[in-house]
Amino acid sequence: MDNIETQQPTIFLVDDDVGIRRWLASALSERGFGMQAFESAQAFLDYYNAEEPGCLLLDVSLPGMTGLELQQELVKSAVSIPIIFITGQGDIPQSVRAIKAGAIDFLEKPFGIDALLERINRALAADSALRAQQKYRQALLARFDSLTEREQEVMRLMIAGAATASSKQIAAELGISHRTIDHHRTHIMEKTRARSVTELARLASWAGLVELESEAQ
Repeated sequence: MDNIETQQPTIFLVDDDVGIRRWLASALSERGFGMQAFESAQAFLDYYNAEEPGCLLLDVSLPGMTGLELQQELVKSAVSIPIIFITGQGDIPQSVRAIKAGAIDFLEKPFGIDALLERINRALAADSALRAQQKYRQALLARFDSLTEREQEVMRLMIAGAATASSKQIAAELGISHRTIDHHRTHIMEKTRARSVTELARLASWAGLVELESEAQ
């Protein structure tokens, strides 16, 4: 493994060609990118921490675990780092399949630094957007986790009935007073920061707690 001083975000390169690793290390560091380079897929897996933002430049043809196999391993492990494949001429059909599996793009060797930079910037933007979504989802989950068991039960009945579910209807369903339901509804809306039952349903859907009918179709 060739170690380059890193900064956030990091460009990870996996290529068994030492010339490519040295060239990209120099070219990218000159442009202010932090970088880590590896000669094998396994070396990358042994090092990589999914909490670190960045993107992956990945050669398709690698000894041992190939680039496509590494992509499959990352997908299997629910690691969503954006991948830019680097290919030889004969690897293009494989790379097209890799893109369908979620890769950002592929570059055929030899490639220019400007073409690479365009794809790197696109990959880093995608990584930043995905991490922001994940952070927001975690914040939503924390809000819903603050609900008591009874509040969660009331919330699901509220969502099931959307704006038409009255406190009296929910109270009859649960066998408790509608005043108690009103109390729970107030706490639910305060804890989740939802401004309406419709928004509550949408937030719960974004958090992955419920599936709305319109999304299921």
